[in-house]
Amino acid sequence: MKKIVAITPTDADNGFGCSGAIQFAAQPGEVLQSVKRAMADPETGVLILDERLAAEIDEKQLQDLELHWSGVLVMLPSPDQGRVEEDYAARLLRRAIGYQVRVRQ
Repeated sequence: MKKIVAITPTDADNGFGCSGAIQFAAQPGEVLQSVKRAMADPETGVLILDERLAAEIDEKQLQDLELHWSGVLVMLPSPDQGRVEEDYAARLLRRAIGYQVRVRQ
């Protein structure tokens, strides 16, 4: 059975651990290494990356890592940003179809 791994900031509680997922708290400057380590583990099937940490990794580099990995990468929207749903939806659409899409309300 594959594992679910969540990479969150150090100030995040252990909520993922309570749900059965493995949670790693990444320090600034450690995010890329944490993502690579999780993706290198053949038991990791789903990787949840907190959106606040994703800014530390170049989007192209993150796409390349995801392309060469058989698991699923999920971006966890930041709880403290106002328009996260729209931005997150647009990013998912861009990744799925390869084009920037404007989401209108």
